Amino acid sequence: MRIVHPTEIRSLRSKSGLTQAELAESAGITQAYIARIESGDADPKVSTLEKISKALKKALGEEKITAGKIMARPIISVSLGDRVRKSIDLMEVHDISQIPVLEGERQVGSLAEETMVHKISTGGNLTGFLEKKVKEVMDDPFPTAGPEADTDTVLSLLENSPAVLVLEDGNPEGIITKADILQFPRL
Repeated sequence: MRIVHPTEIRSLRSKSGLTQAELAESAGITQAYIARIESGDADPKVSTLEKISKALKKALGEEKITAGKIMARPIISVSLGDRVRKSIDLMEVHDISQIPVLEGERQVGSLAEETMVHKISTGGNLTGFLEKKVKEVMDDPFPTAGPEADTDTVLSLLENSPAVLVLEDGNPEGIITKADILQFPRL
């Protein structure tokens, strides 16, 4: 949750339609303290700003951003027996840089452009590489998260992986990439 700066409180309170007294009651502090903060006469503690931020967020109707709201659908995937060429073709057609490897509803691996370029550059024969089966060149599966996972959780997972697979009841429902996070308008 983003904590509001004291100078933002008045405008956000006005935007939400709250009076100082209503904001104070919702945040669990006094109306007089809200007035002092808004006038610049008080330097509130972070914990107080957190309470005010939460109350304003609630009043403004802002929803929690979750993995389920960010994820892309449908999941473009390949299976173990597919050729690497098919993976590359799918990535090109769908303008994606990575792809999960699924067997039925279970993720068993992944392929990413970066990894494939590295394997081609160290392995030599491009044509031979393209004809290999996915199971011969795939990486570990992407980390997973539930649809209710918050953005902090997703961002943490994306620090070490190009994508996060979103699972609901153990089944893949969507995928989140670093590009999806950067394109989401309200983070």
